[in-house]
Amino acid sequence: MSNTEAYLQRIADALERLSPPAVPQVDWKTKPGYVWDGSTVRELDELTAPDIAQLRGIDRQKAQVLENTERFAWGNASHDMLLWGSRGMGKSALVRASVIAVQNDAPMALGLVQVTADALDTLPILFGELALVKRQFLVFIDDLGFSEDDTVGPRRLRSWLEGGIEARPANARLAVTSNRRAILARQLSEQDTSGGDGALNSRDAVDDKLALADRFGLAIGFHPCGKEAYLEIVQAYAEPMDLQYTDEAALEWAMQRGARSGRSAWQFVVELAGRAGKVLEE
Repeated sequence: MSNTEAYLQRIADALERLSPPAVPQVDWKTKPGYVWDGSTVRELDELTAPDIAQLRGIDRQKAQVLENTERFAWGNASHDMLLWGSRGMGKSALVRASVIAVQNDAPMALGLVQVTADALDTLPILFGELALVKRQFLVFIDDLGFSEDDTVGPRRLRSWLEGGIEARPANARLAVTSNRRAILARQLSEQDTSGGDGALNSRDAVDDKLALADRFGLAIGFHPCGKEAYLEIVQAYAEPMDLQYTDEAALEWAMQRGARSGRSAWQFVVELAGRAGKVLEE
């Protein structure tokens, strides 16, 4: 091989490394769910979530998410969704359960695509693929958060939501869960409301971060549940399996874990089922 040929080969190899990976052939039209990791797609033959009727203590949130998901599946006007708030209150479970509820009536109308945390910068590639498919897709980003010094991620999220050159296609909507409404981490100094120039600047910083949440048509808060709501959630999970327990035992379980939530209620029911020698489909 001549020097010129070797040089051209090195250029070709470098360009190949720089080019985005080719997306493998995927059955985008019939599978209920997919996982996108930035370069490959894993097809899911089944989605798992509690039956939407079993999700208790979040009736208002459930109605909003389900209605918006149904509207989107049928091609009607619909919103990108941010589900934010307390851990363990069913944010991600509600997204999956709503998609399953829609698919039970129309399996081909809607697909769920979960994006892994390290694949956010490849979303434009995914959007390009989905735009070619005659189907609606809910793109699910679970537990999203940006660090204080990350300025690129929030800007790209705004672009995806607001029609930038990398914006999601018309047949895709974003469903994002986060522990914070602002999505970005917040410093304690931003909570200063004592007055003065420092407090004003801090307030401006908070407002700028919250503006990211305002890009979502629906920003739905999830909050710690009270005693009655927690017991209602436990009952919803335990009753269909005929599991016996006392309210005192359920509350003690939550107290030991430091939170009354849908997650701690489910964990209590798992413990009950294990003691009773029953098998659960999680």
